[in-house]
Amino acid sequence: MRFITITLITHSPDPTTGLQKTTAERFHEVVENGVLAEELGFDGFGVGERHERPFISSSPPVVLSHIAALTEHIRLFTAVTTLSLLDPVRAYEDYATLDHLAGGRLELIVGKGNGAAQRELFRVSPEDQWERNAESFDVFRRLWHENRITADTRFRPPLHDAEVWPLPLQQPIRIWHGSATSRESVELAARVGDPLFSANVTNPIEPYADLIRHYRERWQHHGHDPSTIAVGAGTAGFHVAARSQDAVEAYRPVYAGYRAFQERLGVAPVFPTLDDFVERSSALIGSPAQIIDKVHRYHEQFGHTVMHLHADAGGLDPSAHRASLELFQSAVAPALRRDIPDPPWGWGSPESGAESVAVGRASQS
Repeated sequence: MRFITITLITHSPDPTTGLQKTTAERFHEVVENGVLAEELGFDGFGVGERHERPFISSSPPVVLSHIAALTEHIRLFTAVTTLSLLDPVRAYEDYATLDHLAGGRLELIVGKGNGAAQRELFRVSPEDQWERNAESFDVFRRLWHENRITADTRFRPPLHDAEVWPLPLQQPIRIWHGSATSRESVELAARVGDPLFSANVTNPIEPYADLIRHYRERWQHHGHDPSTIAVGAGTAGFHVAARSQDAVEAYRPVYAGYRAFQERLGVAPVFPTLDDFVERSSALIGSPAQIIDKVHRYHEQFGHTVMHLHADAGGLDPSAHRASLELFQSAVAPALRRDIPDPPWGWGSPESGAESVAVGRASQS
Protein backbone atom coordinates (compact mmCIF):
# COMPACT_ATOMS: atom_id res chain seq x y z
CA MET A 1 0.00 0.00 0.00
CA ARG A 2 1.11 3.57 -0.68
CA PHE A 3 0.45 6.71 1.36
CA ILE A 4 0.23 10.35 0.39
CA THR A 5 -0.50 13.50 2.36
CA ILE A 6 -2.65 16.23 0.84
CA THR A 7 -3.68 19.81 1.50
CA LEU A 8 -6.50 21.96 0.14
CA ILE A 9 -4.63 25.00 1.52
CA THR A 10 -7.44 26.16 3.75
CA HIS A 11 -6.78 29.71 4.95
CA SER A 12 -8.81 30.35 8.09
CA PRO A 13 -8.22 31.03 11.78
CA ASP A 14 -6.74 28.25 13.88
CA PRO A 15 -9.69 26.59 15.65
CA THR A 16 -7.73 26.49 18.92
CA THR A 17 -5.97 29.86 19.06
CA GLY A 18 -8.20 31.92 16.77
CA LEU A 19 -5.10 33.26 15.03
CA GLN A 20 -4.75 33.26 11.27
CA LYS A 21 -1.47 33.07 9.39
CA THR A 22 -0.76 35.51 6.61
CA THR A 23 -1.15 34.22 3.07
CA ALA A 24 2.64 34.09 2.66
CA GLU A 25 3.02 32.17 5.93
CA ARG A 26 0.37 29.69 4.88
CA PHE A 27 2.05 28.99 1.54
CA HIS A 28 5.39 28.59 3.30
CA GLU A 29 3.77 26.07 5.65
CA VAL A 30 2.43 24.06 2.69
CA VAL A 31 5.88 23.90 1.12
CA GLU A 32 7.39 22.80 4.43
CA ASN A 33 4.75 20.07 4.70
CA GLY A 34 5.64 18.80 1.23
CA VAL A 35 9.31 18.60 2.14
CA LEU A 36 8.42 16.92 5.43
CA ALA A 37 6.33 14.30 3.64
CA GLU A 38 9.39 13.25 1.64
CA GLU A 39 11.61 13.38 4.73
CA LEU A 40 9.27 11.04 6.61
CA GLY A 41 9.01 8.58 3.74
CA PHE A 42 5.54 9.24 2.37
CA ASP A 43 5.01 8.22 -1.24
CA GLY A 44 3.23 11.34 -2.44
CA PHE A 45 2.14 14.88 -1.62
CA GLY A 46 -1.00 16.42 -3.07
CA VAL A 47 -2.33 19.96 -3.49
CA GLY A 48 -6.03 20.51 -4.11
CA GLU A 49 -7.57 23.11 -6.39
CA ARG A 50 -10.26 25.46 -5.16
CA HIS A 51 -11.34 28.89 -6.35
CA GLU A 52 -13.37 30.14 -3.39
CA ARG A 53 -12.98 30.98 0.28
CA PRO A 54 -11.61 29.75 2.63
CA PHE A 55 -9.11 28.15 0.22
CA ILE A 56 -6.09 29.70 -1.47
CA SER A 57 -5.26 26.66 -3.60
CA SER A 58 -6.16 28.23 -6.94
CA SER A 59 -2.80 27.42 -8.57
CA PRO A 60 -1.55 23.89 -7.80
CA PRO A 61 1.05 23.84 -10.63
CA VAL A 62 2.87 26.80 -9.07
CA VAL A 63 2.85 25.33 -5.56
CA LEU A 64 3.87 21.87 -6.75
CA SER A 65 6.67 23.30 -8.90
CA HIS A 66 8.17 24.93 -5.83
CA ILE A 67 7.92 21.70 -3.86
CA ALA A 68 9.42 19.79 -6.80
CA ALA A 69 12.51 22.00 -6.61
CA LEU A 70 13.00 21.10 -2.95
CA THR A 71 12.38 17.34 -3.18
CA GLU A 72 13.79 14.44 -5.17
CA HIS A 73 11.64 11.32 -4.90
CA ILE A 74 8.12 11.99 -3.69
CA ARG A 75 5.29 11.79 -6.23
CA LEU A 76 3.42 15.08 -6.69
CA PHE A 77 -0.39 14.93 -6.90
CA THR A 78 -3.16 17.33 -7.81
CA ALA A 79 -6.22 16.76 -5.65
CA VAL A 80 -8.13 17.56 -7.78
CA THR A 81 -7.48 19.38 -11.04
CA THR A 82 -10.87 20.94 -11.80
CA LEU A 83 -11.06 20.35 -15.54
CA SER A 84 -14.66 21.53 -15.79
CA LEU A 85 -13.41 25.04 -14.90
CA LEU A 86 -10.18 25.11 -16.90
CA ASP A 87 -9.08 25.57 -20.48
CA PRO A 88 -7.61 22.11 -21.15
CA VAL A 89 -4.92 23.50 -23.44
CA ARG A 90 -3.64 25.85 -20.76
CA ALA A 91 -3.88 23.12 -18.13
CA TYR A 92 -1.87 20.79 -20.36
CA GLU A 93 0.85 23.42 -20.84
CA ASP A 94 1.13 24.00 -17.09
CA TYR A 95 1.25 20.35 -16.13
CA ALA A 96 3.54 19.20 -18.94
CA THR A 97 5.96 21.90 -17.81
CA LEU A 98 5.62 20.87 -14.17
CA ASP A 99 6.24 17.22 -15.04
CA HIS A 100 9.58 18.16 -16.63
CA LEU A 101 10.58 20.29 -13.66
CA ALA A 102 9.66 17.44 -11.32
CA GLY A 103 11.57 14.81 -13.28
CA GLY A 104 8.46 12.82 -14.19
CA ARG A 105 6.96 12.70 -10.68
CA LEU A 106 3.56 14.22 -11.48
CA GLU A 107 0.29 12.36 -10.83
CA LEU A 108 -2.99 14.03 -11.78
CA ILE A 109 -6.28 13.52 -10.01
CA VAL A 110 -8.94 15.20 -12.15
CA GLY A 111 -12.54 16.06 -11.41
CA LYS A 112 -15.26 18.55 -12.15
CA GLY A 113 -14.78 20.51 -8.92
CA ASN A 114 -17.68 21.89 -6.92
CA GLY A 115 -18.98 24.98 -5.19
CA ALA A 116 -21.33 27.69 -6.41
CA ALA A 117 -18.73 30.46 -6.11
CA GLN A 118 -16.31 28.55 -8.34
CA ARG A 119 -18.97 27.93 -10.96
CA GLU A 120 -20.00 31.60 -10.92
CA LEU A 121 -16.38 32.74 -11.25
CA PHE A 122 -15.86 30.63 -14.38
CA ARG A 123 -19.41 30.86 -15.70
CA VAL A 124 -20.01 27.12 -15.41
CA SER A 125 -23.57 25.97 -14.72
CA PRO A 126 -24.73 22.86 -12.87
CA GLU A 127 -26.34 21.77 -16.14
CA ASP A 128 -23.18 21.88 -18.28
CA GLN A 129 -20.45 21.08 -15.73
CA TRP A 130 -20.26 17.37 -16.59
CA GLU A 131 -20.14 18.03 -20.32
CA ARG A 132 -17.39 20.58 -19.75
CA ASN A 133 -15.49 18.11 -17.61
CA ALA A 134 -15.72 15.35 -20.24
CA GLU A 135 -14.72 17.66 -23.09
CA SER A 136 -11.77 19.16 -21.20
CA PHE A 137 -10.58 15.72 -20.15
CA ASP A 138 -10.75 14.44 -23.73
CA VAL A 139 -8.72 17.38 -25.06
CA PHE A 140 -6.21 17.19 -22.19
CA ARG A 141 -5.72 13.45 -22.59
CA ARG A 142 -5.35 13.66 -26.36
CA LEU A 143 -2.79 16.45 -26.10
CA TRP A 144 -0.72 14.41 -23.66
CA HIS A 145 -0.68 11.49 -26.08
CA GLU A 146 -0.68 13.21 -29.47
CA ASN A 147 0.44 16.84 -29.00
CA ARG A 148 -1.10 17.85 -32.36
CA ILE A 149 -4.88 17.55 -32.43
CA THR A 150 -8.07 18.67 -34.11
CA ALA A 151 -11.11 18.97 -31.86
CA ASP A 152 -14.51 20.52 -32.52
CA THR A 153 -14.94 21.80 -28.96
CA ARG A 154 -18.02 23.54 -27.55
CA PHE A 155 -16.63 25.20 -24.45
CA ARG A 156 -13.41 26.67 -25.83
CA PRO A 157 -12.36 27.73 -29.36
CA PRO A 158 -12.11 24.69 -31.65
CA LEU A 159 -8.67 23.26 -32.35
CA HIS A 160 -7.52 22.65 -35.91
CA ASP A 161 -4.26 20.74 -36.33
CA ALA A 162 -3.09 22.49 -33.17
CA GLU A 163 0.37 21.97 -31.69
CA VAL A 164 0.86 22.61 -28.00
CA TRP A 165 4.21 22.77 -26.24
CA PRO A 166 6.18 21.53 -24.41
CA LEU A 167 6.03 17.83 -25.16
CA PRO A 168 5.45 15.92 -21.92
CA LEU A 169 8.12 13.97 -20.07
CA GLN A 170 5.96 11.09 -18.86
CA GLN A 171 4.26 9.13 -21.60
CA PRO A 172 1.62 8.49 -20.63
CA ILE A 173 0.83 10.60 -17.61
CA ARG A 174 -1.09 8.73 -14.91
CA ILE A 175 -4.51 10.31 -14.47
CA TRP A 176 -6.74 9.40 -11.54
CA HIS A 177 -10.40 10.39 -11.49
CA GLY A 178 -11.56 11.94 -8.24
CA SER A 179 -15.08 11.01 -7.22
CA ALA A 180 -17.26 11.84 -4.23
CA THR A 181 -20.75 10.48 -4.92
CA SER A 182 -21.28 10.97 -8.65
CA ARG A 183 -21.34 8.09 -11.11
CA GLU A 184 -20.29 10.35 -14.00
CA SER A 185 -16.65 10.42 -12.85
CA VAL A 186 -16.74 6.70 -12.19
CA GLU A 187 -18.10 5.95 -15.65
CA LEU A 188 -15.48 8.13 -17.33
CA ALA A 189 -12.65 6.49 -15.40
CA ALA A 190 -13.90 2.99 -16.15
CA ARG A 191 -14.45 3.72 -19.83
CA VAL A 192 -10.93 4.99 -20.49
CA GLY A 193 -9.24 2.57 -18.09
CA ASP A 194 -7.96 5.07 -15.53
CA PRO A 195 -7.67 4.59 -11.75
CA LEU A 196 -10.26 5.99 -9.35
CA PHE A 197 -9.63 8.07 -6.22
CA SER A 198 -12.61 8.08 -3.86
CA ALA A 199 -13.02 11.20 -1.72
CA ASN A 200 -14.29 9.05 1.16
CA VAL A 201 -14.59 12.05 3.49
CA THR A 202 -18.09 13.41 4.04
CA ASN A 203 -20.20 10.28 4.56
CA PRO A 204 -19.98 6.85 6.19
CA ILE A 205 -18.48 4.03 4.15
CA GLU A 206 -21.61 2.77 2.36
CA PRO A 207 -22.06 5.25 -0.54
CA TYR A 208 -18.35 5.18 -1.35
CA ALA A 209 -18.20 1.38 -1.27
CA ASP A 210 -21.25 1.26 -3.55
CA LEU A 211 -19.61 3.63 -6.02
CA ILE A 212 -16.37 1.64 -6.06
CA ARG A 213 -18.30 -1.59 -6.69
CA HIS A 214 -20.02 0.16 -9.60
CA TYR A 215 -16.61 1.27 -10.91
CA ARG A 216 -15.34 -2.31 -10.87
CA GLU A 217 -18.44 -3.51 -12.71
CA ARG A 218 -18.11 -0.80 -15.37
CA TRP A 219 -14.37 -1.47 -15.67
CA GLN A 220 -15.06 -5.05 -16.72
CA HIS A 221 -18.02 -3.97 -18.88
CA HIS A 222 -15.60 -1.85 -20.91
CA GLY A 223 -13.29 -4.83 -21.40
CA HIS A 224 -10.42 -3.96 -19.04
CA ASP A 225 -8.41 -6.56 -17.16
CA PRO A 226 -9.67 -6.72 -13.54
CA SER A 227 -6.10 -7.29 -12.30
CA THR A 228 -5.02 -3.85 -13.51
CA ILE A 229 -7.65 -1.87 -11.60
CA ALA A 230 -6.46 0.62 -8.97
CA VAL A 231 -8.40 2.55 -6.33
CA GLY A 232 -7.28 5.26 -3.93
CA ALA A 233 -9.25 6.57 -0.96
CA GLY A 234 -9.21 9.63 1.26
CA THR A 235 -9.61 9.98 5.00
CA ALA A 236 -11.82 12.44 6.86
CA GLY A 237 -9.24 13.19 9.56
CA PHE A 238 -6.04 11.88 11.05
CA HIS A 239 -4.24 11.70 14.36
CA VAL A 240 -2.45 8.69 15.83
CA ALA A 241 -0.98 8.47 19.33
CA ALA A 242 0.33 5.65 21.47
CA ARG A 243 -2.91 5.70 23.51
CA SER A 244 -6.27 6.04 21.79
CA GLN A 245 -7.61 8.35 24.52
CA ASP A 246 -4.78 10.80 23.90
CA ALA A 247 -5.38 10.75 20.15
CA VAL A 248 -9.08 11.52 20.56
CA GLU A 249 -8.53 14.32 23.09
CA ALA A 250 -5.83 15.94 20.94
CA TYR A 251 -8.19 15.88 17.96
CA ARG A 252 -11.11 17.49 19.82
CA PRO A 253 -10.31 21.11 18.76
CA VAL A 254 -9.87 19.99 15.15
CA TYR A 255 -13.31 18.41 15.19
CA ALA A 256 -14.75 21.55 16.81
CA GLY A 257 -13.33 23.61 13.96
CA TYR A 258 -14.81 21.18 11.43
CA ARG A 259 -18.26 21.50 13.05
CA ALA A 260 -18.01 25.29 13.17
CA PHE A 261 -17.13 25.38 9.45
CA GLN A 262 -20.17 23.23 8.64
CA GLU A 263 -22.40 25.49 10.70
CA ARG A 264 -21.15 28.59 8.85
CA LEU A 265 -22.11 26.86 5.61
CA GLY A 266 -25.50 25.91 6.99
CA VAL A 267 -24.75 22.21 6.54
CA ALA A 268 -26.21 19.65 8.94
CA PRO A 269 -23.41 17.48 10.34
CA VAL A 270 -23.31 13.87 9.17
CA PHE A 271 -21.36 12.96 12.32
CA PRO A 272 -22.84 15.06 15.16
CA THR A 273 -20.30 14.13 17.85
CA LEU A 274 -16.58 13.47 17.96
CA ASP A 275 -17.18 9.89 19.09
CA ASP A 276 -19.48 9.33 16.12
CA PHE A 277 -16.93 10.92 13.80
CA VAL A 278 -14.18 8.61 15.08
CA GLU A 279 -16.41 5.54 14.87
CA ARG A 280 -18.35 5.95 11.62
CA SER A 281 -16.32 8.26 9.39
CA SER A 282 -13.13 7.36 7.54
CA ALA A 283 -11.11 9.40 10.05
CA LEU A 284 -8.06 7.59 11.40
CA ILE A 285 -7.95 8.72 15.01
CA GLY A 286 -6.62 6.39 17.68
CA SER A 287 -3.75 4.07 18.52
CA PRO A 288 -1.60 2.40 15.84
CA ALA A 289 -3.48 -0.90 16.29
CA GLN A 290 -6.84 0.85 15.87
CA ILE A 291 -5.67 2.65 12.74
CA ILE A 292 -4.39 -0.57 11.19
CA ASP A 293 -7.66 -2.35 11.96
CA LYS A 294 -9.79 0.45 10.49
CA VAL A 295 -7.78 0.64 7.26
CA HIS A 296 -8.19 -3.11 6.86
CA ARG A 297 -11.96 -2.80 7.35
CA TYR A 298 -12.14 -0.15 4.65
CA HIS A 299 -9.87 -2.17 2.38
CA GLU A 300 -12.29 -5.10 2.60
CA GLN A 301 -14.94 -2.83 1.05
CA PHE A 302 -12.79 -0.74 -1.31
CA GLY A 303 -9.81 -2.89 -2.28
CA HIS A 304 -7.84 0.37 -2.32
CA THR A 305 -4.05 0.42 -2.54
CA VAL A 306 -3.39 4.16 -2.11
CA MET A 307 -4.59 6.28 0.81
CA HIS A 308 -4.28 9.93 1.71
CA LEU A 309 -3.79 11.58 5.08
CA HIS A 310 -4.11 15.27 5.92
CA ALA A 311 -0.87 17.18 5.52
CA ASP A 312 -2.06 20.11 7.64
CA ALA A 313 -2.17 20.22 11.42
CA GLY A 314 -5.60 21.86 11.15
CA GLY A 315 -5.84 22.84 14.81
CA LEU A 316 -3.40 20.33 16.26
CA ASP A 317 -0.19 21.58 17.75
CA PRO A 318 2.31 21.40 14.85
CA SER A 319 4.77 19.33 16.87
CA ALA A 320 1.98 16.90 17.81
CA HIS A 321 0.95 16.61 14.17
CA ARG A 322 4.52 15.87 13.13
CA ALA A 323 4.83 13.28 15.90
CA SER A 324 1.62 11.69 14.64
CA LEU A 325 2.96 11.48 11.07
CA GLU A 326 6.20 9.99 12.39
CA LEU A 327 4.31 7.40 14.45
CA PHE A 328 2.20 6.51 11.43
CA GLN A 329 5.31 5.86 9.38
CA SER A 330 7.03 3.82 12.09
CA ALA A 331 4.14 1.84 13.59
CA VAL A 332 1.26 1.85 11.07
CA ALA A 333 2.59 2.07 7.52
CA PRO A 334 4.95 -0.95 7.74
CA ALA A 335 2.08 -3.27 8.72
CA LEU A 336 -0.21 -1.93 5.99
CA ARG A 337 2.54 -2.08 3.37
CA ARG A 338 3.11 -5.70 4.32
CA ASP A 339 -0.56 -6.72 4.30
CA ILE A 340 -2.04 -4.70 1.43
CA PRO A 341 -0.56 -4.79 -2.09
CA ASP A 342 0.72 -1.81 -4.05
CA PRO A 343 -1.08 -0.52 -7.14
CA PRO A 344 -0.53 -2.91 -10.07
CA TRP A 345 1.95 -0.73 -11.95
CA GLY A 346 4.76 -0.11 -9.48
CA TRP A 347 5.43 3.32 -8.09
CA GLY A 348 7.71 5.91 -9.62
CA SER A 349 9.44 3.17 -11.58
CA PRO A 350 10.33 3.08 -15.30
CA GLU A 351 6.83 1.68 -15.87
CA SER A 352 5.50 5.17 -15.19
CA GLY A 353 7.10 6.29 -18.43
CA ALA A 354 9.37 9.10 -17.27
CA GLU A 355 12.66 7.23 -17.53
CA SER A 356 11.87 5.45 -20.79
CA VAL A 357 10.64 8.66 -22.43
CA ALA A 358 13.72 10.57 -21.33
CA VAL A 359 16.01 7.86 -22.69
CA GLY A 360 14.07 7.67 -25.95
CA ARG A 361 14.25 11.40 -26.56
CA ALA A 362 17.94 11.51 -25.74
CA SER A 363 18.61 8.86 -28.36
CA GLN A 364 16.73 10.92 -30.95
CA SER A 365 18.60 14.15 -30.29
